[in-house]
Amino acid sequence: MSVKSCEKLEKNEVALTVEVGAEEFQAAVEKAYRQKRKDIRVPGFRPGKAPRHLIEKMYGAEVFYSDAIDLVWFDAYKNAVTEQELRVVGEPKVELEGEVTRDGFTFKAIVPVYPEVTLGQYKGLSAPKAEVKVTAADVNERLQQLTERNTRLVSVDRPVETGDTAVIDYKGTDNGVAFDGGTAENYSLEIGSGSFVPGFEDQIIGMKAGEEKDIDITFPEDYHADLAGKAVVFHVKVNEVKAKDVPELDDEFAKDVSEFDTLKELKADLKKKITAERETAANQAFEDALMQQVADNITCDVPEAMVENQIRQMLENYRMQLQSQGIPYDKFMEITGQTEEKLHEDAREPALRQVRMDLALAAIIEAEAVEAADEDVEKEYADLAERYGMDVESVKKYLTRDVVEDQVKSRKAVAIVTDSAVATAPVEEEKPAKKTAAKKSAKKAEEKSEETEESK
Repeated sequence: MSVKSCEKLEKNEVALTVEVGAEEFQAAVEKAYRQKRKDIRVPGFRPGKAPRHLIEKMYGAEVFYSDAIDLVWFDAYKNAVTEQELRVVGEPKVELEGEVTRDGFTFKAIVPVYPEVTLGQYKGLSAPKAEVKVTAADVNERLQQLTERNTRLVSVDRPVETGDTAVIDYKGTDNGVAFDGGTAENYSLEIGSGSFVPGFEDQIIGMKAGEEKDIDITFPEDYHADLAGKAVVFHVKVNEVKAKDVPELDDEFAKDVSEFDTLKELKADLKKKITAERETAANQAFEDALMQQVADNITCDVPEAMVENQIRQMLENYRMQLQSQGIPYDKFMEITGQTEEKLHEDAREPALRQVRMDLALAAIIEAEAVEAADEDVEKEYADLAERYGMDVESVKKYLTRDVVEDQVKSRKAVAIVTDSAVATAPVEEEKPAKKTAAKKSAKKAEEKSEETEESK
């Protein structure tokens, strides 16, 4: 193999003209003959036993040329790319040049390569950053979530009330005939959840365990076709009534749901965690805004191949996300009426943004000579192991060192941008009309209440 020429084209493409010599080509022809000879019939020879020169005499000297070209061109192309030190980012377009003879052939490969990137401003940028504030109401909301997670359902001997869970048998009939999906036994229905047809849950209220009755229901006009607008009857039997046993918000509750001995300590910890979460979100939003500016500021002719690669990766990640949720991709496409073409087109703009971001980061790494020291890489492995609950050696099996080095370098590059940036106050939305004296008093009372809650 020899490279006859390497010519830079527009749009970050390179034209490689490569010659495959006689020795390489004849070795490929011999390999093609050995792969194909079992399929070629020659009178007087068993399948696969006819000599090459006889087959070539019968079918022409070039009988194995096409297969030989397929066998040899890609290795020749890869060697040429290595020799010319090209950073290829996509598949080549290949065409033969001239005739193919026993002495070899020449081909041209037009291949997209990594683009030249000119950085714009990436230091001293500014972006809005939200001020983190956590109120007593925020802490109480989180406490409410904790109580809901620790609320139990207990059987009660009384009529069904809103908020209870009724364990019921039901059978729906249309003019005396049962319809599909209208029958169930021991179904747990939370009254007031709105999960059943309008009017159904309301008519369960007041029933006791063991009681049965018929419920008249008219399905909404926008219900599915078979039952839309129909008046039907459900025969319902209540088997059990369950009420929510909501725990008291006290020190005992704190001991049950946390490592703390008092409710005050639990509240302080929740406030600390909410603050950390919001600070992380604010920092991430600040970083994203800055890096978007950096990506917008680069000058670069982005190769289409890089965008297409990113689109494919994004769509593959989307497929895997659906699969992890138990949603078959084909079924999702059918239900939503989506098409591959529409998904591909919708992904184009975010894919281009991501490619520009990656190019900007790589350019900063090069401009700042960012390195990933051994201790940085080992710390990254340790952090990943802790995050995913794995041991370090297991993480190393899944993530090669070069991948982790890239992560370290990218984070350092982002830090160069954020450490030199200025955080500005977010642009406030237009303020509502001036509050009346009564509203001001109510606001002061609310703030006073928050202070009281925080002190508990």
